[in-house]
Amino acid sequence: MNTNEKLQQAGLTGNEAKVYLELAKKRQLSANQLAKNLSLDRTLTYTILNHLIEKGQVNYIVKENKKFFSVAPPENLLNPIKSKETIIQDLIQELQKIESSEQQETTINVYEGDQGVRILLRLIQDEKELFSLGGTGRAYDLIYEAPAVAKQLEKKKMIVKVLSTPEAKGHEFTKHKNVQTKFLPIKSESTTSIFGDYISIHLIKEKPIIILIKNKDIAQSYRNYFNFLWQKAEK
Repeated sequence: MNTNEKLQQAGLTGNEAKVYLELAKKRQLSANQLAKNLSLDRTLTYTILNHLIEKGQVNYIVKENKKFFSVAPPENLLNPIKSKETIIQDLIQELQKIESSEQQETTINVYEGDQGVRILLRLIQDEKELFSLGGTGRAYDLIYEAPAVAKQLEKKKMIVKVLSTPEAKGHEFTKHKNVQTKFLPIKSESTTSIFGDYISIHLIKEKPIIILIKNKDIAQSYRNYFNFLWQKAEK
């Protein structure tokens, strides 16, 4: 079974597997470049990319008003169906060989849809503390497994500090023992979270959008701002 076939066993269609592999090999391409490389119709290529973004397997950045696409971390293939974990684990090793050996100091990924929220939850679970500015509780309400994840974080005594708006008082996420909550008189539709070397900016509405930045210095700067605001906020 070759790599393309394994991608299909992992839940991708034939065309999705082609696009995924091409992005893995070339690292970053525009939709037009992808369509040309794979001899696909441009409209079809955009449709495939949107499906892969919804599955959490592809993300994009915008440069000079133009989208450039790249594959998400191969580990994301474990998200959809746990029963296919063995095939996907094997696939991850193959995809990692394709990746460039160069280490990027900063990574920026954009996710859309519920799978993006699940990716965010998975990353948070690996850290010891979480600071959130503008917490609304929408992600907690949207993802059915979020309350279970919150209980796991409570059990491991993860430090969680949330600066929220008065409207969020009494929300279920504030009732966990490890969650400290303070309030600012600022209306916010988006939430900025700091954990480890990550900053996440997410907007949970009809179609969730998550912007994930990994940079140690940027994360520490945001953490310093958060700590300043935490001292000023009211309980």
